[in-house]
Formats: sequence, C-alpha cells, structure tokens
Amino acid sequence: MSIKVILDTDIGSDIDDAVCLAYLLAQPECELLGVTTVSGEADKRAMMASALCKIADKNVPIFPGVEHPLLIEAQQPYAPQAAALDKWEHDTVFPHGEAIEFLRQTIRANPGEVVLLGIGPMTNLGLLFSVDPEIPALLKQLVLMCGVFTDTVAGSPEREWNALNDPHATHIVYQAPVRYHRSLGLDVTTRVTMNANQFREKCSAPLLRPVLDFANVWFKKSDQITFHDPLAATTIFNPSICTFIPGTVEVELANTELAGKTYWTTNNSSPRHEVALDVHPERFFEEYFRVF
Repeated sequence: MSIKVILDTDIGSDIDDAVCLAYLLAQPECELLGVTTVSGEADKRAMMASALCKIADKNVPIFPGVEHPLLIEAQQPYAPQAAALDKWEHDTVFPHGEAIEFLRQTIRANPGEVVLLGIGPMTNLGLLFSVDPEIPALLKQLVLMCGVFTDTVAGSPEREWNALNDPHATHIVYQAPVRYHRSLGLDVTTRVTMNANQFREKCSAPLLRPVLDFANVWFKKSDQITFHDPLAATTIFNPSICTFIPGTVEVELANTELAGKTYWTTNNSSPRHEVALDVHPERFFEEYFRVF
C-alpha cells in the first residue's frame, strides 16, 4: 500500500530539497498529497517544486507558505537555485495565504494516515500546530530533517540550519504530541555525501535532469551534495537505513546565541521522540537511486 506524504520544504537553498522531492515523486509507494514551501521567496520555491512535478507528470497541489520566522529576523531571504527555472516548464501562479489551511484540511481529511515530512525551517509546521492543536495527534508520523543530537561528527556545528532559522517554531514542533515523532540530524546526514562529478553521472533519469540544473547553481559554492533531506525521506519507506533511539528533544530558547540548539536525552520514562543515531550510507544510496 502507498504511504500518504505531505512535504514542507525550503527547496531552492541547499540542493538536497530538490533531490528529496525528486525521490518522493519517483517512489512508487509514495502518494504525495501536496507540497508547501517555507522561507524567503516562497513563490520561487513553489515554482521549483512545480517544475519537478511537471517532469514527473503528477498533479500535486503546491502552496507557498510563510516567508518570515515567527519572532526573529529572516536569515534565508532568497532561493538562489530558482535562477535555473527558465530551462523548465513550471507554474507561476499559486494560492496565497492558504498553505497552513491546506495542511490542516488535508490532515483532518486523512486522520492517522499522513506522514508530514518537514525539511525546512519549522515556521509552517509551528503555525499549523498552534492554530489547530489537534493536528499533531491526527498525523501518522512527523519526520524532520532537523537538529544536532550528538557530538560525534568532527566539526559539526552546535545548531542545525532548519532549527535555528525559526527556533520558536522549532520549539512548538518538538512540544507537539505527535504519535511518532522522528528526527534526523546532522549527526547522521553529514555521513551521506557525494561529490559533484559522481552526482552528475547519476543524473541520467528525466526527473533528475532539472535537479542537476538546480545543483549546478549549488556547485558554484560547494563541490559536493550532502543528502540531508533525502535521507529523512527514504527512512519513511525503509526505516532500516538508520538506527533510531527513543528519547526526548528539548529546544534552546533562553540563550539567544544558542537559540534553536537541540538537546537530546534518552534516560527518561516517557520518550516523546525518536532520533537517528546511526546510518548505513550504502543502504541509503541503494534505496534512493533504485526508484529512478
């Protein structure tokens, strides 16, 4: 049976969002109910999602979401990879001001069936859980690419980008009473990488060709892809890619210099979350590229 998924994404900044969406569109077990975009230039991000959906020949609802964090200044005002959009057919007009309501109505129409996959700043999700507090309990699963949970990765920053871009929304999301609340942080995602030339060689499938055009914008500042978001997506369909441990995540708000930092504890009697603490990279790559 297919798994119903909604994707909330800041596609257009790091290339891994587009890589993730391509996987969801190609995955035969995924019923993609919709895409909401978040962070600066949400319309351009929606256009990028539209380009991939058209190549996949799938009519997926796309809604530009909230562009600014709840309380802090925006740190991600632009979607630079949208510069490659002119090569690909895409929609240019989208419903405005409806992303949160789309999420709310779709989840309510499918109680206990929707996996909500969050791979951008948590603003849309934090607002969703605030305006309708019953929504978390109606999800089948919440899967996030968010956080840093151990110090095992050399040079790993104290804070992860999605978490720190809207720490107050991140706090709301981690406080939500979701039945299955899964996070994949930099601890594991930074172990799944591919250099630019290797990725180019892999992009022969039609659905990966626009992704490669977006990636070529990314490659101007980095010579590799880290598969942060695709790793989170693949675990929805193959959980054995990662090892998950139950526990509880807390989000720093009191210290503004560390706002958005995630703290992970396992020795508690009522764990609210599960966190990936190990990954099998070869299993990930097999799962990811087999669908194209």
